[in-house]
Amino acid sequence: MIFSKKYISFLFVLLSSILSFASFVLIPMDEQQKNHLKAYGIAYRALEINQDVNWLLNYRGGSFAMEENAEIVKLCRLRGVSYEIISNSQMSVIIDEISDAEVNMDVVKLQKAPKIAVYSPKNKRPWDDAVTLVLTFAEIPYDIVYDEEVLADKLPLYDWLHLHHEDFTGQYGKFWANYRTAAWYKEDVAFQEALAKKLGYNKVSLLKLAVVKKIRDFVVGGGFMFAMCSATDSFDIALAADGVDICESMFDGDAMDNNAQSKLNYDNCFAFKDFHIETNPTQYRISDIDVSKERASMVKESNDVFVLFDFSAKWDWIPTMLTQNHTRIIKGFYGQTTAFRKNLLKSNVLVMGENKSIAEARYIHGEYGKGTWTFLAGHDPEDYRHYVGDPKTDLSLFPNSPGFRLILNNILFPAAKKEKHKT
Repeated sequence: MIFSKKYISFLFVLLSSILSFASFVLIPMDEQQKNHLKAYGIAYRALEINQDVNWLLNYRGGSFAMEENAEIVKLCRLRGVSYEIISNSQMSVIIDEISDAEVNMDVVKLQKAPKIAVYSPKNKRPWDDAVTLVLTFAEIPYDIVYDEEVLADKLPLYDWLHLHHEDFTGQYGKFWANYRTAAWYKEDVAFQEALAKKLGYNKVSLLKLAVVKKIRDFVVGGGFMFAMCSATDSFDIALAADGVDICESMFDGDAMDNNAQSKLNYDNCFAFKDFHIETNPTQYRISDIDVSKERASMVKESNDVFVLFDFSAKWDWIPTMLTQNHTRIIKGFYGQTTAFRKNLLKSNVLVMGENKSIAEARYIHGEYGKGTWTFLAGHDPEDYRHYVGDPKTDLSLFPNSPGFRLILNNILFPAAKKEKHKT
């Protein structure tokens, strides 16, 4: 690979400015790191106090380097995060290694602490959310927003939005068959219906569609959206079903449109195409995008993994950031949406993690308007089958979780310079 003199000069100036500091805090993110998850919180805190953070892509698992600061050093000690104080000359050696055109590494400067919102219901549901778990554990601040805030146009106040495990089709996660007599299910239906009425909608599905459109506009305007589990495919299905009733009577009080499938508009979708909605209300899925049922006979927990792709750090810096890890092999985990059927992905969707043996994508990314979206399938990276009512995961037992690292890569993504080095 050949780099122009202009690019090399630009990189030299950039790296020389980095090296103007007397000493640095290096937070390694390879196997030597004692607490990968809290390390992201340290990087975020540095941004909060207006200190630039250099993300060393593909160097020791995606390490962080920043000017030595007493508060940062103290936080590393208090939170059990491994760090090294290195000299100017030691940093020069690292930079020389990274800047080599033959090496798949690069430096991305993080400059601003992104303002984070989590779309999450105000009523209590009998399951937790991996993103709020890891944000809390990493000590990264966030605000909770839900339908009222979204419809009141609060999203532009934020840089990054996570979608809780919502069913945006208004079918309550298709829990009706197994949980319709459960107190929590009845309470959730009552809460959602009351909220829809309060906000001027006669159906929950119509409220959720309005919310999805606001979120879509947030992304179009330059927002960063991240979703897991059922929020991924249900988001696109709601967009495709704009103006079409895909809910049976137990969900919205009247029958679904008999021609609903033929009326879907895949052009509205972010990620998926040509999918078929699940019209049977007793089936625990909303479309054939999810391959949970089919994969059950092909994989077991012992061999359920997906592999992260390697990208060019110097040219494909965005997916490189999003896949930083100390391992390329990630343990699989189930959810309401466990994995995406690859032949239903749009051609412009970037697959960042997949299980090739069963043709499923687990971690995907794309652009929409001026913004980006990222979907990670599954519910909890450290709980293989997280059932309704199960206790939440204690992340102090999994401080080096590679699955949870994928979530935190997305948290820091909006802090990076948006323009890549030009040749």
